[in-house]
Parts: sequence; C-alpha cells; structure tokens
Amino acid sequence: MIIQSQKISLLAVLLYCLSTGLALPAKGQELSGSSKETVEALGRIRHINAGVLNVGYAESGPAEGPAVILLHGWPYDIHSFSSVAPILARKGFRVIVPYLRGFGSTVFLSARTFRNGQQSALAVDVIELMDALQIRKAVIGGFDWGARTADIVAALWPERCIALVSVSGYLIGSPEAGKKPLLPEAEQAWWYQFYFATKRGETGYRTNRIAMAKLIWQNASPHWKFSDSTFNLSARSFENKDHVDIVIHNYRWRIGAAKGESRYAGLEKRLKNFPVISVPAISIEGDDNGAPHPDPKSYARMFTGRYMHRTVLGGIGHNLPSEAPEAFAQAVSDAYMMAQ
Repeated sequence: MIIQSQKISLLAVLLYCLSTGLALPAKGQELSGSSKETVEALGRIRHINAGVLNVGYAESGPAEGPAVILLHGWPYDIHSFSSVAPILARKGFRVIVPYLRGFGSTVFLSARTFRNGQQSALAVDVIELMDALQIRKAVIGGFDWGARTADIVAALWPERCIALVSVSGYLIGSPEAGKKPLLPEAEQAWWYQFYFATKRGETGYRTNRIAMAKLIWQNASPHWKFSDSTFNLSARSFENKDHVDIVIHNYRWRIGAAKGESRYAGLEKRLKNFPVISVPAISIEGDDNGAPHPDPKSYARMFTGRYMHRTVLGGIGHNLPSEAPEAFAQAVSDAYMMAQ
C-alpha cells in the first residue's frame, strides 16, 4: 500500500508498549449470541443507554488509553473496522466502535421516537454515547455516513474531539444544498438517493436490501474482492427493525424530500453555513472510490487547524477501513499525534 501525504510532515508516531487486551466498560452489558468473528476481531458487543438509543458497541484496548470512536456508514456496519480496531488497541488506544441508529443491535428506547436519519441526529448520538461512557474527548474517525457524522462532531463540538480522520474529507451538507442539480454524470452516481425518494424505492429496499447492499459494495469498491462471509457479517445489521426507515429518511432528508425534527433545527441552521473544522484533521481517500465523493482540493480550505490529506493507492475503494486497515489506523495514530 502506498500513501501520498500532503501539506505537513509529522513527528514519529507514538508507540505504546501496552499489551493487547479487552477493556469492557463497567456500565455496559454483554449481548449474548455474538458471532465468533465479532468476538475475535472487535470484542463482545456491549449495550448502553445513550440519549434516545440503546447503543450496541464494541470496545477494545486499555481502558486508560486515549479514546478513539470509529463510525461506519451505509450499507456497512462495525465490521468495516474489524482489522483497524486491533491495530489501534495494540498501540494503546481505547477503541469504541458503535452501531449507528438503525444498524445492528442499536435500538430506540421508545416506539414513539421518530426514526430520524438526518445528519445532526446521528452526530448528537455520538455526543450522547460519549457522555454515557464518560468519555470527555476522543479521536473521531469514519467513512461514508460515519465521516459526515465525525465532521459534524468536530465542527460543532471541537472541545469533545481530540482529532479527526475523515474518509472523503468534508461531507457536511444541507437540504438546501441538496436541491441544487449536479452534472448528469454526478447525478447518475446518486441513483439510489432518487430511488429512495419514491414509494417504489422504499418498498424495493425493504424487499431487496441485502441484494442492494451487495451491489453498492461492488460498485463503490470495484477492485475489492470481499468474500461472502465478510459481506454476511455486515448484512446481519440490516435486519434491524428500524434500518429501512432510517436509511430512507436519511436520503430523503438530504434532498429536501422529508422533514427533520425541530429539536435539531438549531444545529442544522449552523450546519447549512458549512462551519469550518479547526481540530487537527487528516482526510484520506482511496484511489479507486466508486461512490460519489468530492475532490480533495474542493474541501481543503474547510480545515483550518493542522491538516493533511492522504491518497491511498492500490485500487482502494469506498470502504477504506476494510480495504486498507493499516493506512486508516496509521491516520488515526498520526491525527492523535498532531493534537499533542
């Protein structure tokens, strides 16, 4: 794997001499029935009430280590970080990998809560998880939905963010911006967003979500030869009873085809002005990302603190943490060092 780095040079990365171990939080409760692969790679799945959710999450590494929160996207889940988390745990980080709302074993505490997929709601989920786990600050990293969520946490709550690692860089948007037409080639890449805007698309995804997820994986990472067993580990997460509602609302909200909740209106008002990110940050991109993504040059100015961009070569697609785990883990380590 080759990494091209730009803008700043780093000091040598801090190497920890702590041995690998699983640190299970006192407040968490073990979820029975975790798969063998999940236990080996990410630790046993724990649950904790946080805001409107009961969040399922994996934790590894020493409890006293610097916290790292890793956020997945759609249609993926925590298994995108199966190889990243052990690397970071061996370096001495406390690694938290939560299922997003609508995925895996994360569930709503109340049947009356609106199944909201808007960007600020997912970011608030992260802050409330940090509060529940008594984590004051963390390195936040992610891709796809997770990168957007990480960007928002870094932009709106910089005091809670040690540093940021974001695949595809600055992804904060707004329904107003989402209404602006793109060039036809770019619009074609967002076909599923428009599909989801229709009743047919909602029914189609509810009926064929596994087949559609596999298609997205293939198109977004054209050179990644993932196995059926790898895909099936994540595909289980899409059986969450709220999954379809969250996904459909997320994409409809983005283009102004669905309303958000008033409780998040203040946050969305700040986000529509595209706030800059001042915390130390590394944006990272695969050289063969088949999913819609911006040119790194278009968002570099949105990072006003210590910042660098990396392009990972070798046919690396959209699911960068799975396809290039060493590069992603190194970016987390380096971002943490940038903040010291």
